[in-house]
Amino acid sequence: MNNSIKLNQKNLVEIAHKIPCPTYDRSKLKTGIVHVGIGGFHRAHEAFYTDRLLEDGSITDWGICGIALLEFDTKIYNSLKEQDGLYTLIIKELDGSHTKRVIGSIVEYLYAPENPTTVIEKMASSEVKIITLTITEGGYNYSEATQSFDFTNPNIQYDLKHPEAPKTIFGYLTQAFKLRKERGLEGCTLQSCDNIQGNGHMAKRMLLSYVQKAEPELVSWIETHVAFPNSMVDRITPATSAADIENLKASSGIDDAWPVVCEPFKQWVIEDDFTAGRPAWETVGAQFVEDVVPYEKMKLSLLNAGHTVLGIIGALMGYDTIDESVHNPQISAFLKNYMDIEVTPTLGALEGVDLDGYKKSLLERFGNINIKDQIDRICSESSAKFPIFVLPTVNTNLEKKGSIAFASLVIAAWAMYSIGKDENGKALNIKDAMKSILNEKGLAASTGDPKAFLEIETVFGKLKDSPTFVAAFTKAYKNIAEKGIATCVVEQNNKALNN
Repeated sequence: MNNSIKLNQKNLVEIAHKIPCPTYDRSKLKTGIVHVGIGGFHRAHEAFYTDRLLEDGSITDWGICGIALLEFDTKIYNSLKEQDGLYTLIIKELDGSHTKRVIGSIVEYLYAPENPTTVIEKMASSEVKIITLTITEGGYNYSEATQSFDFTNPNIQYDLKHPEAPKTIFGYLTQAFKLRKERGLEGCTLQSCDNIQGNGHMAKRMLLSYVQKAEPELVSWIETHVAFPNSMVDRITPATSAADIENLKASSGIDDAWPVVCEPFKQWVIEDDFTAGRPAWETVGAQFVEDVVPYEKMKLSLLNAGHTVLGIIGALMGYDTIDESVHNPQISAFLKNYMDIEVTPTLGALEGVDLDGYKKSLLERFGNINIKDQIDRICSESSAKFPIFVLPTVNTNLEKKGSIAFASLVIAAWAMYSIGKDENGKALNIKDAMKSILNEKGLAASTGDPKAFLEIETVFGKLKDSPTFVAAFTKAYKNIAEKGIATCVVEQNNKALNN
């Protein structure tokens, strides 16, 4: 459509005749929140909740400054800059309809590689009360092998030598908190919105590990003046496709360089521990609790691990999207068995949670044919995801002598996935910071030594030393190599049915 309207502040009044737009005065908003990682999920989740809150009209202290931390984020930064921070959120309903709204809560946007000093100053600003993060599981620089901060990371070594122009979140936060301390300013809250159990605890532990080496005299100030609430976040947000952009133009006449698509379901559970005040997100659907850990564990072990199961198995079978994978009845049954037999016994008491209802809803959400979540997105950075989503269930079941057969099959499938081809010989688009080592160990496993894959200690820790797990993994690997993943999935389901 050639007469489409470019999304920006100047055109907002005209666009409001087509789809709902912010009714609040964005020019009056102060930046109370700095968010690092302004990708799709943040814009479908925290920025969405904040936009809903700002519609009250009387709230002006909680505008968001989005930080593009990495050079990889250049495109999203440029898109937001050209559109005055505005973007369209497209909710793909189960019935196939689309609910659209322009979101206006991001009022500033900074590109860290271009001007690190400006980013540090913004984080240190007295009007900023909260710094939130979606930096992915791998962004916390945690090593499963040492169960501690990874100081061997070249970017961390760079930050220690060049504190004034850092590359990592830890370098930026350290310099910002140092300025706050030197200027006698109050502290702030650092809130992780990433899929890590105890994400607030992880953020605190990793940051203090870095600060202890970079600015040791700052440790006590952070411990006293910075809060690290845990949170659980949930909303399936697939990558925006070219078709999504064109459909928005065709259906609504809006030219948006990077709209966000998501499912209707959303959830945000947060520990109510904030140093310098917070938005009343609970008035727009967030839930504040004393202890978020049970919710986190349930979500990571079921939803996030479920995504990984569907992604890895589906990839080997040649599927492209998650809904294709879950609509294979054998894969769907496999995932249900995995959740019921291996995950549920590890979760403990979940007061007020209908666990069976939650698991049923996950299968329905995964099967939303309108979302078309790409499998290569779900499988990206699996080296950071498996230790958080899948391996805790394995380790707990090893301790309790529970079943590990389903998880072992998935991990064996991942070893084969890491070679870079599906079972039909088609190349897989693997996106992983550890792609080279995964490929190397995956190839070694394929030459007759499956255990070689488990030697990636930063991923598997000491699992290679567990005879029970090694036996289950090796058996699963050899079965897949001999029979193919589809047959192994069926056989595993039949074993569960007969037990």
